[in-house]
Amino acid sequence: MEGASFGAGRAGGAIDPVDFLKQPQTILRVTAWIFSIVVFGSIVNECYVNKDSQNPELLCIFNDNESACSYGIAVGIIAFFGCIFFFVVDLYFQQISSVKDRKRAVLLDLGFSGFLSFLWFVAFCFLANQWQRTTMSRGVSQGADAARAAITFSFFSIIVWVALAVKALQRYRLGTDMSLFATDQFPTDPNAAYPGYPTGSGIESTETYQSPPFTETLDANPKGYQVPAY
Repeated sequence: MEGASFGAGRAGGAIDPVDFLKQPQTILRVTAWIFSIVVFGSIVNECYVNKDSQNPELLCIFNDNESACSYGIAVGIIAFFGCIFFFVVDLYFQQISSVKDRKRAVLLDLGFSGFLSFLWFVAFCFLANQWQRTTMSRGVSQGADAARAAITFSFFSIIVWVALAVKALQRYRLGTDMSLFATDQFPTDPNAAYPGYPTGSGIESTETYQSPPFTETLDANPKGYQVPAY
């Protein structure tokens, strides 16, 4: 984007909803939000099962390991609210007039996306490992599809959040265009002088005038004029 500051246009500019929704970053954000719902929704709704009819207690389907289910739910909820928060930040990012505030927002996005990528990687490894150790039973078979869905979308979430981190890094590398913000061009001290115009090299061109002024050679006796005799 021409004249962009951290990937956004001039501060205070109008926001086109269609263009905003078509941005790769927005699409990735919505995709990560949906994946988080699938993961923690699958675990909460179908990954607590009865192992047998004699034991009515609901146990985590991932090798009876409550930590696996709790971790998957926690990461999914963090990603869910994180996507909402940064979606709102992206929506109002162009309204931020301060370059420093824009830089902080981009760095926060970069750090959070990288952190979520790590959490989803741990979630995928943890859930997949516990699922391999799970002993199949009638109760486990009923929630097997939900368990596989949680593992699969945990893996997809890694890819999406890594892509978000890369996009945030690209925005950070774009840098800033200080000319977009008029308040940054002048000193904050009201008594300070305004910046002057740029000075030249001090050497004036000799081609400015064809000849020096008032130095033309005048005819002493112009044609048609007689000097009176006294």
